[in-house]
Amino acid sequence: MTQYPRKPSVAGRTGGSHDTCNHRGREYGSNSSLPNAHFPRRRFDASSPLERLLILLVLAAVVGITIGIVLPKISEPVGQLTGEYTASGPAADALNALSVNDNPKSGGYQRDSFGYNQTDTDGNGCDVREDVLSRDLAEVRYTYAGGCKVKSGVLHDPYTGKTIHFMRGVKTSSAVQIDHVVALENAWQSGAGAWNTAKRYRFGNDMLNLLAVDGPANQEKGSASAAYWLPTNSAYRCQYVARQIGVKTKYGLNVTTQEKRSMQSVLHACPAQKLPQQ
Repeated sequence: MTQYPRKPSVAGRTGGSHDTCNHRGREYGSNSSLPNAHFPRRRFDASSPLERLLILLVLAAVVGITIGIVLPKISEPVGQLTGEYTASGPAADALNALSVNDNPKSGGYQRDSFGYNQTDTDGNGCDVREDVLSRDLAEVRYTYAGGCKVKSGVLHDPYTGKTIHFMRGVKTSSAVQIDHVVALENAWQSGAGAWNTAKRYRFGNDMLNLLAVDGPANQEKGSASAAYWLPTNSAYRCQYVARQIGVKTKYGLNVTTQEKRSMQSVLHACPAQKLPQQ
């Protein structure tokens, strides 16, 4: 006789439903753990007049601080009123003694007119690039004993604050470049265009105006004056503009109004800044 499967009893169906309910119960838990209960309680109600007032006060404070910091730097009249361009000290005094010329000489500049790396004023048989590397790098090693060509060294770059491990080579030497702190083109526009060849050569190879620096930072600076470029390493800016002022003082170069304002803004933060001696 054929056997047919027995139909599940009502109790079995009920049990199945009960299992389903238990599954849901395990998934959601009791009423206190329903999905909506997982969201944290709202603690800040912007509809409250007091809380709206607090929001407005915070926003006003942020805007006020931002304006107070930024506006004096982008607006000369505001900067003058707030003392942004007020500076004192030896470097600032030397800056104030420089002539201001807002119509600089623009034509005729040629880099070769300054004879960079073509003189050996100290008579040590080394060109000025090697002299600067020897002075500015730490842990210097030379290509051979008693020589003057720097093979390797460590530069604590003043412009970026980075530490650069210099290694002489076709593909590596450019990582460290020699910067004319007062750029040659800027010098030309500031009065060097009227100099004789001998004075331009002295300027182009003067150690006071030369620094070993990060190659990309030097390329970024180009021929810009302090009005358009300052080191990203803000801790060095006072020394940077002081060196520019020292060079321009030594050679009787002038500055533009914008250049002077930028230098004064930097020196405002360091009233004791002196001019470098070498």
